[in-house]
Amino acid sequence: ADLDKEIQEMTVDEKDSQAEYEAFTADSAAKRTTDSKSIAEKEGVKADLEAAVQKMGAEKKATSAEAMAAAEYIHSLHSDCDWLLANFEARKAARTGEVSSLKNAKA
Repeated sequence: ADLDKEIQEMTVDEKDSQAEYEAFTADSAAKRTTDSKSIAEKEGVKADLEAAVQKMGAEKKATSAEAMAAAEYIHSLHSDCDWLLANFEARKAARTGEVSSLKNAKA
């Protein structure tokens, strides 16, 4: 009787353990599926962000090149203006001389 009772308890314990194992296996499979989807989503987001970083890097490079070109142009304009300011009086005197020479030639 004790042996039958012990065998019955072991059978019940084994069934319970088997049920727990199957539930654990099912939960693990579901978790693996969820984790795989999560990894795929995160890799997609990562790829999108990396593409955006590359695009922004290229845009920054182009914008920097434009800014450098604008700075060079401004510098050249500044040089031209400095030359005009430095030579204004001499050029004014030369034009005055030319005007008076033309008036004298006309007269």
